[in-house]
Amino acid sequence: MRLFDNLWLKRHSAVKSPHSGWHIQDPASQRLTWNKPPKSVLIIKKIRDASLLQPFKELCIFLTQQKNMIVYVERKIIEDPAIAIESFVSLKKKICTFREDYDDISNCVDFIICLGGDGTLLYASSLFQESVPPVMAFHLGSLGFLTPFKFDTYQSQVTQVIEGNAAVILRSRLEVKVMKKNREKESVEEISLVTNGDKTMHYQVLNEVVVDRGPSSYLSNVDLFLDGHLITTVQGDGVIVSTPTGSTAYAVAAGASMIHPNVPAIMITPICPHSLSFRPIVVPAGVELKITLSHDARNMAWVSLDGRKRQEIAYGDSITITTSCFPVPSICFRDPVNDWFESLAQCLHWNVRKKQSHLSSEEEEF
Repeated sequence: MRLFDNLWLKRHSAVKSPHSGWHIQDPASQRLTWNKPPKSVLIIKKIRDASLLQPFKELCIFLTQQKNMIVYVERKIIEDPAIAIESFVSLKKKICTFREDYDDISNCVDFIICLGGDGTLLYASSLFQESVPPVMAFHLGSLGFLTPFKFDTYQSQVTQVIEGNAAVILRSRLEVKVMKKNREKESVEEISLVTNGDKTMHYQVLNEVVVDRGPSSYLSNVDLFLDGHLITTVQGDGVIVSTPTGSTAYAVAAGASMIHPNVPAIMITPICPHSLSFRPIVVPAGVELKITLSHDARNMAWVSLDGRKRQEIAYGDSITITTSCFPVPSICFRDPVNDWFESLAQCLHWNVRKKQSHLSSEEEEF
């Protein structure tokens, strides 16, 4: 069994990895432990950000020289002209590189370190279409809702993770399948959102699937099915189908509630619906959602997944969405509950208000 196979369906069982030997215990504690010390790490760095060059270099030196670990980095990061300077030459010789969509490193990496903002965690998720190694995200970007670690103390924090002293939260993902009608042969074929239709595959989404009206000035008009039953037709700018993790992203900006990542659910949020009664809803994680273009729609629709892989949806096409069996194990700074509320307070300023003053004895009489 590969990393995290059927984890979402077997959350009350210990999950083990034959490659690195780590496992996650009962979800009540969700502690990361290792059966044997991790040997390899993937570093995801925000590209074209000069402020990250020094932290990236320090981290690589620390992992290769002090921890004797194998470090994987995407080739386009190493090919950055800013890293081609003399001080990086000796370091580059100790790093293994890979190319997105070409090299499979899913069985090579024990855990992941992200340097940047929330986008680095989303990108790390996109690299693994099945099991995802544990992810440790450092806040070196702008918002930082999903990046709880500060780089100032990276050596002690990384050491704790390597020693297995860390809490983990399992962030559910959505498994998305796009069915494109073959208009030449009048048949339906399954295409991949990653390989431009070359073969069949599912796409894993951490935040949200967005279906919108694209460049058209007309309302989006799409049908929404749940477990095969038509539940509504969305007439507006579009609809967002999000995970609990994604509920604090685009969905909350569109008026949705915020859901803790430990809650097994899928959120459906309309974007500027032309209806006063169309409110966001939460459905169980086990349902299957399907979105198609309505037969009387005036224009095509567009779909994007975690802000990427955007493409047009025409008549006869469909988007099927279910909860994935492959969540993202995100390493916590403290624990899943405290980290989430800390992010709400620090990043979104949740419930920030000037305190009401108390009444004096004279005022109470009135």
